Amino acid sequence: MTVRRIPTVTLPSGEELPALGQGTRGMAEDPRRRDDEIAALRTGVDVGLTLVDTAEMYADGGAEELVREALADRRDDIFLVSKVSAEHATANGTLTACERSLERLGTDRIDLYLLHQRDGAPLPETVEAFTTLMTQGLIRHWGVSNFDVPDVVELAAIPGGTAVETDQIPYNLTRRGIEWDLLPRCRAAGLPVMAYSPLARGRMLGHPTLARVARRHGATPGQVGLAWLLRQPGVCAVTRARTPDRIRENRAAVDLDLTEEDLADLDAAFPPPDGLRPLELP
Repeated sequence: MTVRRIPTVTLPSGEELPALGQGTRGMAEDPRRRDDEIAALRTGVDVGLTLVDTAEMYADGGAEELVREALADRRDDIFLVSKVSAEHATANGTLTACERSLERLGTDRIDLYLLHQRDGAPLPETVEAFTTLMTQGLIRHWGVSNFDVPDVVELAAIPGGTAVETDQIPYNLTRRGIEWDLLPRCRAAGLPVMAYSPLARGRMLGHPTLARVARRHGATPGQVGLAWLLRQPGVCAVTRARTPDRIRENRAAVDLDLTEEDLADLDAAFPPPDGLRPLELP
């Protein structure tokens, strides 16, 4: 396969970011894995996976600290995403949470700061805080995570709410419900979707159809799942890899061309939605 540049998606503000990035959920929880996790993050940046996603709630802040340890000397090379939890997402709580994340990350700014869950967060206060953080230069963009259509509609009606830059949601072959309503709405608004759990946390990798398609290309089932996502307009994906070898495997998905036969087989095994579904969380 020809090695290609990683494709990009464009934020409403006009900035481009890689369509394939690194997630850190579940990292920094086992000290025995730390060296491998650091090596994976650094290898990811080396091969172009410069979008790095983390959150204050991952390992109680430990994932942010891991990112600092791995990438503090590569800060200008990465597009850094972190998240504030709903319970902290008041006007003052968001500011405090961001300052703590900045300290754990060892940086002076977060490139994209997300509200992690709707969960009753006071959206007008959260948006106000995000606006303040941007004015102070502590964050460059803001977005949301796990927002379904009613949440997106509510957000758009709040003063300043249309400055949202992404909705980070679960999306993969086994979670296609967003294709009915949420994904078309986001595309119409020019709002990229950031897909997390793009391989259903590994649960879909044993599916025989994925294995069959992978064999046709001398690829892995995971590469097929990522290649399918990378075909979707306005979608980028973040996926966790704990070793450099897995990082390189994920990176190679960019070079995989799925055929019409492959896509038909995947649609038959993982049908697109035939009606409205609520957002399907992992």
